[in-house]
Amino acid sequence: MYFCRGSEMEAVEEKKEEQKEEGEQKEEGEQKEEGEQKEEGEQKEEGEQKEDGEQKEEEGEQKEEEGEQKEEELKALEDSSELHDLEKKLSVEQICFPSDVPDFDWSSIDTSELPDSYKTNSPREKKMLRIADHYQRQYTHLCPERKPLFLHPVNECGVEKFVSTTVRPTLLPYTELYHWDGCASFVSDYLTMEPLKSPLTPISLSFKPSSLYSPTTILKYQRGNCFDFSVLLCSMLIGAGYDAYCVNGYATQSICSLDETLEVCPLLRKPQEKPKEEVKKSSKYRIKPLPEVYSKFELQQEAKKKAETEKKEKEIGMEVEEPKRDRLCGLRVHAWVLVLSGKREVPETFFIDPFTGNSHSTTNEQFLGIESVWNHKNYWVNMQDCRNGCKDLAFDLSDIVRWEVMLSDTDKPFQRLLGAEKEKELFDRNVDDTEDEEEEEEEEEEIKFAMPSSWVAPIQISPKEFETRCSQGRKVTLYKKAKLEKWAPYLNRNGLVKRLTIYADSNYTNAVEVKEWFKNREDMLDRREVNKQTQMTTEYFSPGHPLGLKVHTYKSMDPQTERVIEFYTETRVDGLQKLAENDSEMKEYFVGRDDFKYFQHTEFRTKKKKVTLVDTRADANSRPIVQIMERFHRNLQKPADEDVAERVFLLEEDVIQLIYHLKNKYITASKKDFFKPAESYRKQSEIMTPDMCVTYQAGFPEQRTKLVPLYKLLQELTEEEKRMKQQVWRSQAEVLKILETRESEEADIKLSASIYDTERNEKKRQEYEAMLNAKKDDLPGQTGQDVDYLAPFLIQIGNPEKLTKKQALRLKEDCLSDFKNRLVAKANIMQARFEKEVEELQKKNQQFQEKRNQLSEEEEAEFLAGYSETMFRIHILALRLDREKQTAPQRYLALEEKLRNDPRIAEHLGHP
Repeated sequence: MYFCRGSEMEAVEEKKEEQKEEGEQKEEGEQKEEGEQKEEGEQKEEGEQKEDGEQKEEEGEQKEEEGEQKEEELKALEDSSELHDLEKKLSVEQICFPSDVPDFDWSSIDTSELPDSYKTNSPREKKMLRIADHYQRQYTHLCPERKPLFLHPVNECGVEKFVSTTVRPTLLPYTELYHWDGCASFVSDYLTMEPLKSPLTPISLSFKPSSLYSPTTILKYQRGNCFDFSVLLCSMLIGAGYDAYCVNGYATQSICSLDETLEVCPLLRKPQEKPKEEVKKSSKYRIKPLPEVYSKFELQQEAKKKAETEKKEKEIGMEVEEPKRDRLCGLRVHAWVLVLSGKREVPETFFIDPFTGNSHSTTNEQFLGIESVWNHKNYWVNMQDCRNGCKDLAFDLSDIVRWEVMLSDTDKPFQRLLGAEKEKELFDRNVDDTEDEEEEEEEEEEIKFAMPSSWVAPIQISPKEFETRCSQGRKVTLYKKAKLEKWAPYLNRNGLVKRLTIYADSNYTNAVEVKEWFKNREDMLDRREVNKQTQMTTEYFSPGHPLGLKVHTYKSMDPQTERVIEFYTETRVDGLQKLAENDSEMKEYFVGRDDFKYFQHTEFRTKKKKVTLVDTRADANSRPIVQIMERFHRNLQKPADEDVAERVFLLEEDVIQLIYHLKNKYITASKKDFFKPAESYRKQSEIMTPDMCVTYQAGFPEQRTKLVPLYKLLQELTEEEKRMKQQVWRSQAEVLKILETRESEEADIKLSASIYDTERNEKKRQEYEAMLNAKKDDLPGQTGQDVDYLAPFLIQIGNPEKLTKKQALRLKEDCLSDFKNRLVAKANIMQARFEKEVEELQKKNQQFQEKRNQLSEEEEAEFLAGYSETMFRIHILALRLDREKQTAPQRYLALEEKLRNDPRIAEHLGHP
């Protein structure tokens, strides 16, 4: 197998290539001379035939020689002292690893309390090691140009263990870990990355086994290399039901060294928009679409703007960085996880990098080759060409041509036997007969042998460890012009759990934007974004804030400055959705109001002096109102020329304007303008004159409306104007209250704790302890925290101090009968639920078959999703019911044995 190498390594190989080329030229010359002498002594016809044959042979030999040369060069390069020196040099100078990773001495760990399975091998494990050694010998003989396989490294106790037995499938009791992305994220956050001792191979140059510690030890010390990461992640994924495998292969330097400085932060990646597929209806009368017309001028302007933008980016240091060429490209060993499609509804096979927790396509160019894969059941060696990385690899592990399996699969014995026979025939050509008989016996054992169970203790993660996640509660990751920081919940006093800082340069000095995420805050603050260039701050709140806040955008917390406040409309009576204000105006947006109002715009007379929060508290109505404008949706219960669309109160001009909705087939709307008389005139007389109202009625000739209705309408509008002024003042006071509340919340930040979190919720913990103490006082016959299982039955017979034989027998029968009834009732409930789910599934399937041709793609997808959920529930119910049927007799016998040994009953039953 050949792997990609950087062009910088050519300088190291030039001398060796020149020497080999000279020797090859001499050998080719000698072969040609020998061929000419043979051709002269033979007949012309035979000579011609041989010439044709030799030409073909020479072409084939040349190709083989070229391949052998490359293989020999690669092998010689790896074994040479130059590469060894280069490896040492790169491992110290050029391999980039996180600077905050402290050195850790694995030889100092305490292994005295580990189980015996860590320190010794069972007979089956020893047999597995013998099979692995036999497999390694065959592999080395048939593929001498490839590196030794990673089969049985030593564990933390110095004992050789086969890699498949190190995988311990485990399903942990956390909802987040039921899915692959949650498992990958936890492993990448919880563990600290350590580089391999040698960047070129997981096995030392002397081919002695390297170490691979158990997942339990890795979790205990929260650190490990790529193989440790992969084994732990694979164990969790298999336990969650995924078809996952550990991969031993080769990757780029950025993947191997966890260098993400050239990668875009996942939080900044924009989701790819899927193009909408247009349904084309075939018709011979279909109108041909018009050709797309482009403006040359607009294209020139866009190109000009693009060039200016690129120029500005270069000026401020936003140039695109290219990764440096790696001198060991294609030789750096890395381990990751392969997830095959099929199980858990995985549609497509993909890779997971355990260092970052990100998923990658199998065609990703950062993964350069695969040597082998394994899970808890078997071990496969890749026999495919990796010249193009993993792009052309097929991941059908049942294909014995592409993947050489170690233990034959019992599901397909015929194919595995054929593969063993082919391998045996090739091996028989080069070994002695006596060795063949021994190896045939070993091969027969391999066919019948199954992988031993894992020697690793059960993987356990406490709730506190799961919550803390990161080592010491904090993790920092550098991306391309961005820095991501993570903290454990409750570690920061302000509830900060994540911060993303975006920079304008690659040196992480000029911050452009900061995004912060919070958890468990009583003020329900969820996220805060600060734009350093515009000084604009945006706060996002979860539902539950006392004032119904949803989003708050502002530049300053001073009143009468630019800000936008959004509310959860479900919490407000007035239906206010958004409020935007500055020093001269206020805009309010409404939804779901009975009066159909959806917008209100208030203009103020600006003041020259700066207003502070203290000044505004003294006088919330300090800003004079210039005008108030309202807009309304159409009310279909009214005629259009009577339904107001816009109402404007010009307070300084004493004018009220009404604009009505448009009638059908009209392009102008009806209007009314009311001119309020002066205050002195209103005191003297209340007479309505025609000059006080200008009316335009759309669709009717000029006609004068009676003054009495207009006078009543003017009075109503005057009263409405007073109410509107009061409403604007209330809105200003509400804004001041929001600012005061936010200032007090930020000054004294309080974190909330769940009622189930007894460690942090002191009040709930005290209540829980009081409840337990009350239960202890109420229940008789209780010792410590264990409840007397006979207490309910003793109460029925008067709770005597000493039982008679008759009472003891009755007590035993009642207890067993009650337990049996409860077991039967529980099984019946589970059986009823199972039958109900099956019946519903059959009904859904029948409805789907009847309406299948009428359903759209979305409806069909929705049905399939529901079908899958129902099947999942049926599967779970079937498993629970089967487990209940299996364990019920055992539990019944256990209770009977417990009753026999109970000292209160045993003396009457004749047992000790």
